[in-house]
Amino acid sequence: MEKKVRCLIVDDEPLAIEVLKAHISKLDSIEIAGTASDAVEAFDFLNKNRVDLMFLDINMPEMKGTELVESLKHPPQVIFTTAYREYAIEGYELNVVDYLLKPISFPRFMQAVEKFFFVYNNSNGDDDAVSIHRRNNSEEFLYMREKNMIHKIPVSDVIYVESMGDNLTIYTDDRTVTCRCTISSVQKLLPEADFVRIHRSFIVAIKEITSFSPVSIFIGKKEFSIGSSYRSNVLEALDYKGFLNK
Repeated sequence: MEKKVRCLIVDDEPLAIEVLKAHISKLDSIEIAGTASDAVEAFDFLNKNRVDLMFLDINMPEMKGTELVESLKHPPQVIFTTAYREYAIEGYELNVVDYLLKPISFPRFMQAVEKFFFVYNNSNGDDDAVSIHRRNNSEEFLYMREKNMIHKIPVSDVIYVESMGDNLTIYTDDRTVTCRCTISSVQKLLPEADFVRIHRSFIVAIKEITSFSPVSIFIGKKEFSIGSSYRSNVLEALDYKGFLNK
């Protein structure tokens, strides 16, 4: 069973806390560790409890949310929430995950959560340019960092993956996304039942293969060579090894 992300909601407005509670209740991957009505209460809670993610209001009495983050030696990942757009630049200077402007809609909330999971899933990994996240134990998405952009790609849309030097490109029907990461790191993320590595430079979606031989596969009219060291695994994945050896 996957460990749930523990979050803390910090806001001096009870209604704002309830809105976030309602949004979070729709997710299987996040649980509410606690709530706090001001930064001082939040500081005390953080010193006593494990928190992975903090939804933090900026404009609060006594101590602003930005001041709270600056006071913490090891702050959790932070998503700022506020009714004041002018605080956005100040918030981003602290390298937070995202900035949510009130009132917070569920779609915008989910965008912020997905950004968080991109960071969280790679916090202990060797490769911080790509990660995978499953929403409510159903559809899976790859998240790829390309410069300052994070691209969200449904795993089911991936046709093939190509490695070129230090760069890796994922191809779908309507776009290509390139990042600096290894093909091995992506291979570990993709489901083995749906993808097969055919060469040191290529991974392909099994469902996209239209024809094949012992030495190559085709996706439509595009031909890919099968590396000799990958041939056995490829033919096994295609469930046709016996036929080709006859």
